[in-house]
Amino acid sequence: MPVSRNNRTLKMRAFGRETKMKIVSLAVLAIVFACSPIQLRAQLSNQSGLTPLDKLEVHGVKASPLLYRGRDAVRITESEGPGPDDARGLAIVRGISFQDGSIEITLSGDTAADAPPQFRGFVGIAFRVSADASHFECLYLRPKNGRSEDQLQRNHSAQYISMPGFPWEKLRSETPGKYEAYVDLVPGEWTKLRIQVQGSIARLYVNGAEQPTLIVNDLKQTPAKGGIALWIGPGTIGHFMGLRVTP
Repeated sequence: MPVSRNNRTLKMRAFGRETKMKIVSLAVLAIVFACSPIQLRAQLSNQSGLTPLDKLEVHGVKASPLLYRGRDAVRITESEGPGPDDARGLAIVRGISFQDGSIEITLSGDTAADAPPQFRGFVGIAFRVSADASHFECLYLRPKNGRSEDQLQRNHSAQYISMPGFPWEKLRSETPGKYEAYVDLVPGEWTKLRIQVQGSIARLYVNGAEQPTLIVNDLKQTPAKGGIALWIGPGTIGHFMGLRVTP
């Protein structure tokens, strides 16, 4: 009889382990199926934190892979010739169609060695990018403003622009302070961004903050599906890793 009791005990333990494995497997499947195809594509293309270069369509910039601050990353710099202006410093990530949802990425921005002193290391994300890259919304950072001793300059640390028609100069002159804000930044350091988009509203969150750094309640372009792009401004060296897109 002791042998029978032991057999029952072993069978119960085996059944318990099998049940736990099934529960874990179902949980994993639930997570996978909860992810949309867009999100899965973004995650799979960034398993090492690196966006494959063959997935990038560059406009006015060049892209190269490297190890930056211990992480696999893509470096985006100006291409040869005139540097990018607000409308053409884009590396569009192929295969993503986005209108509303969440965009998350880790990035850093600093000025190139030969950049004029007034440049601030402009780096960010463009979204709803049209097929010809002529129309897009963009939220970006100016890392060199984050800890400036000039308070007015600090107030220009995060910025919204919209192309065509709404560069930062126009927005600042016509509606001072409405489309930019202060956030603590360090040039060249990894910074986490999350952008929430719904209709004509976009919210920018920095470094895991619960409250947005910047809220834009009137995105200027007509809401439409479009691409997502890594964005830099003039005189900037940008690094990007870990893109995740959730509709």
